[in-house]
Amino acid sequence: MRILVVEDDPDLSRALVRALEKRGYTVTPCLDGLKAFQIIRQGLFDLIILDLNIPGEDGLHLLQRMRNGGIETPVLILTARSSIGDRIAGLNAGGDDYLSKPFD
Repeated sequence: MRILVVEDDPDLSRALVRALEKRGYTVTPCLDGLKAFQIIRQGLFDLIILDLNIPGEDGLHLLQRMRNGGIETPVLILTARSSIGDRIAGLNAGGDDYLSKPFD
């Protein structure tokens, strides 16, 4: 399985990449929403782990652009935004699941 991790916190990004690769996944990190969209359009991934608070293009807007463009790759939103309203917005934008930071 190929996973794109869109996370701007370098420490968390490295930790996620390490943990997922240890379990046999092929993982590509990306720190920026604009770059992520360019990568996502290539259709190389089976899953996207997406932070909403990223530079370049907000993760929620990125997700909406993906879905409006017909990109149906499953997306796990992983973010510090933890209110019910944020969760609803993320899922309504096309997220497949929503996990708030911090997580275990």
